[in-house]
Formats: sequence, structure tokens, C-alpha cells
Amino acid sequence: MTTQDRPATDDLTPLLDPLKALANPVRLQVLQWLREPEEHFPVDPAVTDPRAVGVCVSHIQAKTGLAQSTVSAYMATLERAGLVRSTRVGKWTHYRRDEERISRLLADLGQGVGGVGTP
Repeated sequence: MTTQDRPATDDLTPLLDPLKALANPVRLQVLQWLREPEEHFPVDPAVTDPRAVGVCVSHIQAKTGLAQSTVSAYMATLERAGLVRSTRVGKWTHYRRDEERISRLLADLGQGVGGVGTP
């Protein structure tokens, strides 16, 4: 393989962290649940608005059935990848999807994958 034949991975670097984060089925499922939080998590509008503030990590933990530390690590991975945002409410952390970033990722993915291997 010559240098000219190697893919230019620099263009794809912004896609790698989000794709790695989504490679885990539980993280992908949580991101899907957060798309419509009212349907998947207990919601108390007197406490927080799940669309504006997010879903408490304890509710995410209960729904997944995983240890709190595992869920916290998964959510941190999604946040580092830019797929969710966190908000502290008292001692609790709430998570919501970053819809703008997800839309940008999908657009970049379409352009990035469409451009791989083309001259």
C-alpha cells in the first residue's frame, strides 16, 4: 500500500469517539431512551423537565439494572463523545441528549463515510 492509497484518517477523527461510544449496546440503548425520556423514565415535572434538564442518573441506572459506577462511566463516555450533556441538580446528575451535536454527527458521518476511498 502506498502513501497515496492510505485513507486520510484526519478527516474522520471527529467521528471516532462518538462511534466508539455508540459501539456499546447499553450506551446506544440509553441514548435511544433519552430521545423520548417521558416514555422511558419516571418523570416528575415538579422536580425537573427531562427535555431541558435531563433524566437523573439514578433512573438510568435503575432501568439498565447495572451498577451505579458502570452507568456513571457509560454516561461520562457519552458526554466526552458529545452525545449527551449533564446538569447537576443538588447532589444528582441529570443527562439529556445533545441533539445539535447528534445532528452534526449524522451529517458528518454521511459525508465522511461517503468520501472514504474516493479520490
